[in-house]
Amino acid sequence: MKHNIILPLLLCMALLNAGAQKRSGSAEENSLRKLAIATMAINSLYVDSVDDKKLAEDAIRGMLENLDPHSSYSTPKEVKALTEPLKGNFEGVGVQFNMLEDTLLVVQTVNGGPSEKVGILAGDRFVSVNDTAIAGVKMSKEDIMRRLRGPKGTKVRIGVKRGGIADVIHFTVTRDKIPLNTVDASYMLRPGIGYIRLSSFGATTHDEFVNCIRQLDKQGMKDLVIDLQDNGGGYLQAAADVLNELLEAGDLLVYTEGRTVRRQEFRAKGNGLFRKGRVVVLVNEFSASAAEIVSGAIQDQDRGTVVGRRTYGKGLVQRPIDLPDGSMIRLTVAHYFTPSGRCIQKPYVKGGRKDYQHELEERYKHGEFTSSDSIHFADSLKYETLKLHRTVYGGGGVMPDYFVPLDTTRYTKFHRELSAKSIILNANLRYAESARKDLLKRYGKDPYPDGVNCIGEDNKAKKGFAAFMRDYTIPQEVMDGIMEEAGKQGLKPKDEAEREQTVKMVSMQMKALVARDLWTMTEYFRVTNESNDFIKCALERLDAAR
Repeated sequence: MKHNIILPLLLCMALLNAGAQKRSGSAEENSLRKLAIATMAINSLYVDSVDDKKLAEDAIRGMLENLDPHSSYSTPKEVKALTEPLKGNFEGVGVQFNMLEDTLLVVQTVNGGPSEKVGILAGDRFVSVNDTAIAGVKMSKEDIMRRLRGPKGTKVRIGVKRGGIADVIHFTVTRDKIPLNTVDASYMLRPGIGYIRLSSFGATTHDEFVNCIRQLDKQGMKDLVIDLQDNGGGYLQAAADVLNELLEAGDLLVYTEGRTVRRQEFRAKGNGLFRKGRVVVLVNEFSASAAEIVSGAIQDQDRGTVVGRRTYGKGLVQRPIDLPDGSMIRLTVAHYFTPSGRCIQKPYVKGGRKDYQHELEERYKHGEFTSSDSIHFADSLKYETLKLHRTVYGGGGVMPDYFVPLDTTRYTKFHRELSAKSIILNANLRYAESARKDLLKRYGKDPYPDGVNCIGEDNKAKKGFAAFMRDYTIPQEVMDGIMEEAGKQGLKPKDEAEREQTVKMVSMQMKALVARDLWTMTEYFRVTNESNDFIKCALERLDAAR
């Protein structure tokens, strides 16, 4: 036996003997001792070499996987990716981009950001970073992002190809903090009706929400539509802060409670900016966690109307536990409850993550997305709202007050195939690159030259989004190009009806993408919302309640 394994072997044997002699200890002590002995035995005796770090990670994952579906372990790299979108900023060069084939194409520069300051424009193609080629070399998007991001104050040299200029242009960009907004869109949906769409609940959500309320109030907002479709949640405190702007002093917003965590209540302070106007909240099956806190409180406090489809059903609170190497355990420590006492966590079996992850598919198969009659709640899950005493249910998501069925005819199989192959996105990128100057000349860089209330003006010569919304259509040659590319990739509609429906939806989608590329995500949603069934239902409810 080699000398270098004698000591760990003796230690392992000592631990084994200690384990045999101290079986009278507590169950917890014995379990910890067991784990230590197993680790030492594997390190000392296993036939092949082992990676200590991976061994520890596998042990942690193994323990957590047999708990609830939301307790998890993340590596340092995963922690950064998970927390960055919620922190409200990251450090980089400040561009929004897409990959066109194997080249980074700038869709927009961040207003006032590092790239805009040095003269980088939408439509530019990045070909090199610090003299390393990134175009035409099959470099992954993640690797390109890693090269562009870096600490605030550091410099990066970027080589750019620009339409109409033969040579590569070089820019030296000083990295800075880049804001990550959680408000996707904010505008006046109709006269007197404001609209705010939240993508998540992060560190800056409350400030963003307040700024939107103030701007919309200046434009005559009386009622508000809050769009939480596809909002996967985020910080519980951010959700409580948003609710504080909508509810009266002392109103319960949400409370949490767990086996070792005492009940903690969140209540409105009474200083909110929008406590009187009517509220409609839009949700769907992908609205989860903090989005369910908001929709559940609005419903329970009879503050407004919830429109859409039953939400995801995540009512568990995770506490982050930082580990020495920068990794993290997110451990479920409590349930959260809506003001009426509902726990909206959907049922799960410990260790049954696979079935839990496929629960939405089962809902779809059972017809829940197309008919509210497919949804059944046990009487034991029945609760009452706090002011009007309406019946609501716990036990798995927030059931809306008004159901919006999934329109299975809206997006055809042919459309889904075009999207999956990135044919629509690539067509948009090519078109936006070639037509950007002409489109800005026609409609202007400022989408609202006379303010955001210019929608519906009759002046045909006026530039801005109103003119774009009224007059613009995707050129036929662009649509023909999409169909031609589909044919090259072996895609075709089953009949003329499917082709017509696909063309209709692709045209709308392309117009929305062009609006986004010319201006912001707000203009994207201004286009798509005009045919959105959730928006139509919200407007109908507000009209009916007048």
